[in-house]
Amino acid sequence: MANRIPQETIDQIINNNNIVDVISDYIKLTKKGRNYFGLCPFHGEDTPSFSVSPEKQIFHCFGCGKGGNVTSFIMEIENLSFIEAIKHLADKSGDSLPDEWLNRQQGPAYSNEDQSVLKAYEWSNKLFHHVLKHTKDGKDALNYLKNRGFSEEAIEHFQIGYSPRKDQFLSTFLKGKGFEVENLVQYGLLSSRDGNTFFDRFQGRVIFPIHNHQGKIIGYGGRSIQDDIQPKYLNSPESKFFHKGKILYNFHQARRHFQKLNQVVLFEGYADVIKAYQAGVYHAVATMGTSLSDTHVKILKQYVDEVIICFDGDSPGKEASYKSAKLVNDAGMNARVANVPNEMDPDEYFEKHGSEAFQKLIQSAESYVAFSLQYIKKNYNLNTDHDRVQYVEKALDIIATVNQAVERDFYLNELEETFKLDRSTLLQEIDSRRRIMRRSKDNDNHVKKKSFEHNNWNKPQKLFSAYQNAERHLIAHMLQDPYIADRVQNRLGASFNLEDHQVLVTYLYAYYEEGNEPNVSRFVERLNDGSIKQLAVELALMPINDELSEQELDDYIHVIKKESDSSPELRTLKQMLKQAEKENDHQSAARIGMKIIELKKKNMT
Repeated sequence: MANRIPQETIDQIINNNNIVDVISDYIKLTKKGRNYFGLCPFHGEDTPSFSVSPEKQIFHCFGCGKGGNVTSFIMEIENLSFIEAIKHLADKSGDSLPDEWLNRQQGPAYSNEDQSVLKAYEWSNKLFHHVLKHTKDGKDALNYLKNRGFSEEAIEHFQIGYSPRKDQFLSTFLKGKGFEVENLVQYGLLSSRDGNTFFDRFQGRVIFPIHNHQGKIIGYGGRSIQDDIQPKYLNSPESKFFHKGKILYNFHQARRHFQKLNQVVLFEGYADVIKAYQAGVYHAVATMGTSLSDTHVKILKQYVDEVIICFDGDSPGKEASYKSAKLVNDAGMNARVANVPNEMDPDEYFEKHGSEAFQKLIQSAESYVAFSLQYIKKNYNLNTDHDRVQYVEKALDIIATVNQAVERDFYLNELEETFKLDRSTLLQEIDSRRRIMRRSKDNDNHVKKKSFEHNNWNKPQKLFSAYQNAERHLIAHMLQDPYIADRVQNRLGASFNLEDHQVLVTYLYAYYEEGNEPNVSRFVERLNDGSIKQLAVELALMPINDELSEQELDDYIHVIKKESDSSPELRTLKQMLKQAEKENDHQSAARIGMKIIELKKKNMT
């Protein structure tokens, strides 16, 4: 690919996109020492093992092993081809790419069928939006939206549309665009009664396009505007692309806003998010009518520390708020709950009270503890001693989760005064609960630490043989110092013992011979093999001394040559040992192992 777009252009675009800034658009990074750390976006984890080096402009996850430079990251997280990733970065940095480079084809990041489905959604959304805005068929739907308080700007921003009540309106349109409509049924874009006739699943409904977190349309939410069309609300079915438990409505547009604020506002539906947008609350997402899931929470935890929950003000809404707030709190984030009064939903509250009141509603959200204490009261009759005691016990469980002593003291004061309790008894109960919580947390942390150490490259490094360690450390120095690479080339060439190391140093020699300065980010851009690229990043992030002494260089080369120069007899025995172990022939393996030990002793004398 590098021979299509001039390498200097690629290097310029990469150089103009600081990897820390780019990755910070996707996950929350915290600086520790020289590097930044965060929760890996490529696999689920609770302990940050994802490292970003601003000095070397590379990233590496010690958990799942993924690594690379800024281009690799964009390709992976956005599921883009190389050209698409370069175009994405060029757009971000303001660099321009001539059309002849952009039009060149590369292997698709999605399969042909995937691309076809996503393209069908893109075309269908253009059609629905056009029908709503510019046709007689969409007039009633447009009036409905305006009467509901949706602004023209919001309708355009969220690309809301309308599917007319015409049985084969969409299928005819998509056939005309060259799509095989029978393939679109399983993705919920169309429905079929007999396998031969295909009709629009959402006809007669206002259409809210649902995007994945990369901004591609993967489904729809439909709202009927006429009473005879049931159900009133209809989502796309679960499919390869659309999983309600993993997708948050408006995430792709809200992300940059809630990252800056370190806070996200969570709603239940599309209308709430859109009204929030009209009120100037741009950092809002929605669960689309489903319960907040562990996956949703893990996604949000990568970006923010605080979640403000703003669900309906009725009884089911408060119950959902309580469960969601607990889920967020248990995940280690700060949960707050905005209480919508008079059993209204957020959409209705905006319509009745306006933008300023809506913003104040969000800003005045209660803490998790304050909301929870008030919520659980409904389960107890506080006029009876039995229920009063049970409520206090439950309240103490909740207050004990508060880490700030001043905040705990505030809530304990309330309990003390309301129920005429002894302060020292309350403090003893809190201390007891927090000791249990600490033990539980210490156990969890111990397990997580063991798991992290198991995945961390520092752990398996101890299992490397002497020559493997020598090769790894030597290449790590070579990646940051062309002088060392030149000396190793003169003394060893590519005669490393591991094949991957041989390939890597061959590329590195060529890179330096072209006159390039040491730059791991630019170097890995020239590596086509994914495993070699991962290896280069892993070795580049190894903790090594800034300088390599002459004695260390000699020692490394000696160990490598010693392994390389082992006798043909020894190499043959090692191959026989591997085969015996593979065949579970333990007697032969033991006999061969003894011969290897004896031969090594002879070679050392």
